[in-house]
Amino acid sequence: MAQVPQTFFDALAVRTWCGLALGTLGRAREEIDAINVYPVADGDTGTNLYLTVESAVAAVEAVFAGHAAGSGPDGPTLADAARAMAHGALIGARGNSGTILAQLLRGMAQVLADDDTARADGRDLRLALRHAADSARRAVAHPVEGTVLTVASAAADAADGVEGDCGTVARAAYDGARTALAATPGQLPVLERAGVVDAGGRGLVAVLGALVETFTGERAREGVAVSACTGPSGGPHARVGPVPVDGVLDECADSAAAVPDQDGPAFEVIYLLDAEDRAVERLRERLDALGDSLVVVGGDGLWNVHVHVDDAGAAVEAGIEAGRPHRIRITHFGADDVHATGAERPPRERAQRAVVAVVPGEGLAGLYTEAGATTVLARPGEPPASGELVQAVRRAHAREVVLLPNDADLRHTAAAAAEQVRTEGIRVALIPTRSAVQGIAALAVHEPDRRFDEDVVSMTSAAGATRYAEVTVAERQSWTMAGICQAGDVLGLIDGDVAVIGSDVAVTAETVLDRMLSAGGEMVTLVLGDDVPDTVADHLEGRVREGYLAVDTVVYRGGRQGALLLIGVE
Repeated sequence: MAQVPQTFFDALAVRTWCGLALGTLGRAREEIDAINVYPVADGDTGTNLYLTVESAVAAVEAVFAGHAAGSGPDGPTLADAARAMAHGALIGARGNSGTILAQLLRGMAQVLADDDTARADGRDLRLALRHAADSARRAVAHPVEGTVLTVASAAADAADGVEGDCGTVARAAYDGARTALAATPGQLPVLERAGVVDAGGRGLVAVLGALVETFTGERAREGVAVSACTGPSGGPHARVGPVPVDGVLDECADSAAAVPDQDGPAFEVIYLLDAEDRAVERLRERLDALGDSLVVVGGDGLWNVHVHVDDAGAAVEAGIEAGRPHRIRITHFGADDVHATGAERPPRERAQRAVVAVVPGEGLAGLYTEAGATTVLARPGEPPASGELVQAVRRAHAREVVLLPNDADLRHTAAAAAEQVRTEGIRVALIPTRSAVQGIAALAVHEPDRRFDEDVVSMTSAAGATRYAEVTVAERQSWTMAGICQAGDVLGLIDGDVAVIGSDVAVTAETVLDRMLSAGGEMVTLVLGDDVPDTVADHLEGRVREGYLAVDTVVYRGGRQGALLLIGVE
């Protein structure tokens, strides 16, 4: 992480700001979740903002890593870093507030990257804040005052006309945002009834506080503001006093359950969309007629679409008509959540132990769930972020958790998630499973009634004793351990390395299986992807029966899991 303070807005300042914002949101995430009552009281605004910024951080770090790996002496430009920040936030945006934050960051990036200069000054930052607030407001179909949009506009207004460097402008914007945040309960009745400020607005204040720290080296300090809280008589009363860094009073945080019944659409639909501008305008009109909380952000052919609807299928079909939707996420608010009942669910007793596993397909998710695990779905090309793993561990609601990443590339992500939840008093053991078939082996010997350490040792031993392989299709010409492959070749990977290059799925899979069983084995696990016919599994089962006595075979359907076939031998 770059050292602060930064005098000007350059690539290093973008990197620093993103990192500080992620840390600030990480610390405030639970409190922001607790006051989330608008537009839906689903308690995830803080988490969504965190995941959105985490994606922005990953994109910026990738740009710096790319330049470090090159031969040139220069690092990324301001334009490089700002565009990466905006793109990362766009593709990783979650929820209503996360989508709006992505547009705010995109609006700032459009100004900061406009002239492709090495650095920007206070005047440029003022313009960036104004453009961000205006573009975010345009992205929302029906802007509502008392929300993050109000806070963003107030920050831009407060920065307008301020002379000085980036630190001076950032502090003015932060102070203006805090004041506007404290006033949100008076603008939005649902906030006033709950005695809380707007959750999305509070998150933006946290992000702006990180901007102040970037340019001054000082963490935003407490100040004086007005916030609405529920008094003893049940009515709102004004309170004047110190406001924490993120601009909300702790006394308000527990009152979100006071929100009255909220009727609304049953589903949240989010997807990325490859489409032209004219098609997106038509899409806005159609989605606006289908539901509410419509936010469409992005541009230059890539958009992030967010809407609340009763007919999720119609919302996705509208995207198909406009272009190519992908990374589709549909969340059912549920009949038993705060959104539908207007009341907080009664606290439930923590389980003693749980297993949290990352799985690559819907079929395996069902299998793991039936075995009692809490799952995180890793769609092809979409590895989960650490925040998603943290959220899953919390959802498991247990004192002890065994975490199965089931992917070698997720080891560090899982380790970061485990470290975070340990600070919350949860005992976590990370078993470094590198494939879902290793996770299946670990889960098969899991016994929640024995001592935690003994259970972890047994599961680790089972996973380690399972060799894993996958059969997939090469996307491009590449050098491999088995020679040069061409795009479209069928590849057999054993323990992560390409061992076989072929042209037929069944033949390649049989070759891989023979090599694995040559070292012995008692059980073969086959997990078929959507594109693999049952005849392949029948062929492989027959091969095991004929050539390997006393070896059993079990077959599962994994769904859309990326690889054509997963193989485990234990």
